[in-house]
Amino acid sequence: METVIEAKDLKKVFKISRREKGLVGHLANLFSPKYIQKNAVDGINFTIKKGDAVGFIGANGAGKSTTIKMLSGILSPTEGSVTALGLSPDKDRIKYVAKIGAIFGQKSQLSWDLPIIDSFDLLQKIYRIPEQKYRENLTMFTDILGMQSFIEQPVRQLSLGQRMRADIAAALLHSPELVFFDEPTIGLDVVAKEKIREFIRYMNKTLGVTIIFTTHDMQDIEKTCERLIIVDEGKKIYDGTVTGIKSHFGSERKLVVKFEQDIDITEIMNTTDIKIINNKDRTKAFLFKDENIELKQLIQHLFENYDVVDLTISEPDIEEVVREIYDKGI
Repeated sequence: METVIEAKDLKKVFKISRREKGLVGHLANLFSPKYIQKNAVDGINFTIKKGDAVGFIGANGAGKSTTIKMLSGILSPTEGSVTALGLSPDKDRIKYVAKIGAIFGQKSQLSWDLPIIDSFDLLQKIYRIPEQKYRENLTMFTDILGMQSFIEQPVRQLSLGQRMRADIAAALLHSPELVFFDEPTIGLDVVAKEKIREFIRYMNKTLGVTIIFTTHDMQDIEKTCERLIIVDEGKKIYDGTVTGIKSHFGSERKLVVKFEQDIDITEIMNTTDIKIINNKDRTKAFLFKDENIELKQLIQHLFENYDVVDLTISEPDIEEVVREIYDKGI
């Protein structure tokens, strides 16, 4: 599989001005400035292959945004190197930006007062997209993203969900090989979020576009990405599958059982490997780990000895798993 991005010992150090308080400190800093160094990114290594869909996450200040800025060519590494699409993102910036797309949830590349279609026509000229390819992409994205009803409207008249759909189409008109998504569903309702997630899956699976996704909404990651990279304090602390992190670090599952009548659950709780989290009325909820409990035997025991009305099993929530990793470490 072709390599799209390769980061080797990637580091970024910022010099931060440090001065004493008050007028004296300000004057002293003018003549003899003092600085402290902050390692925003501290020796990160990873490789991303063509067609990968990678979630890149981290807490605020973890180095996530700085890494993405180096990958997209906005910042230059202090040490180490990054190669993307065979180019150096910062040194070959003009060639590089013509081959990538970027969508930022809080910023728009569309002209505020122009109809969307006019902004699209302008982007065609900027990227020098051949007319036939432009028309093909425009028709495809308009149809899939459902933009027919508002493509002639100025951006200022659009809802946030409509604007995000238009921004995604704008970033893809020139058929980029690599796309960066930064909080593309922020502030959207459930229906709009799912529409965008569905399109991102289509881009990745059908069009073969390589995707790097940064967000604080873990549902975005779980529904669009197969691989997850987590950074903390400038270092990579996890690089693997989304399902893998749930099985390794979130092995606790929840069993919710509704009985025909309220029962004494003492007998069920004889084992210390099960803990109860809900004991209200006829509905009982239990937590257990797969390695400690044979789920099939537990369910069989419940049905053989009690009148069970309903039973559900839920997998670990990835957001809770990631939060626990931040709190307790990997």
